[in-house]
Amino acid sequence: MTRKTRIRAALVTAAAVATAATVTVGVSVADQDKVAHAGPTKAQVTKLFDNWNAALQTGDPDKVADLYAKDAVLLPTVSNKVRTDRAGIVDYFEHFLANKPVGKKVETHVNVLDGNSAIDTGVYQFTLTDPKSGEKSVVKARYTYEYEKRNGTWLIVNHHSSKMPEG
Repeated sequence: MTRKTRIRAALVTAAAVATAATVTVGVSVADQDKVAHAGPTKAQVTKLFDNWNAALQTGDPDKVADLYAKDAVLLPTVSNKVRTDRAGIVDYFEHFLANKPVGKKVETHVNVLDGNSAIDTGVYQFTLTDPKSGEKSVVKARYTYEYEKRNGTWLIVNHHSSKMPEG
């Protein structure tokens, strides 16, 4: 083998090694990227509603408000006022919780957007108890919860709930 042939063989080998290394690193980075962006399961997102509903059962508006991000927006079912800060959210739940609401999902659709965000939307109903008469009523409503994972904790960043137009 001549010197020129040995150099050519060395260059071809070096190029092959470099290509293999690049492909391996690319696959490794892609795999890490998939793991980094792996989102919660739909069941995990659905459970966030169960946590929220359990907070309602405590009757404590602060416990419910703790599930919302500092910059959350709440478009509530039984109020025309948009709530955009903790004080407004607490105020809404002070009034809503007087009716001892018990929520139940009727239909749900979950979209996991990425490792730190998901949307849960559908239809739910609340059994409410009138604080004066004790009479129970059921209110059916459409809902959307947008969740973000912040500092390791899932928080509600947007919550829209509106009474069904058909009643």
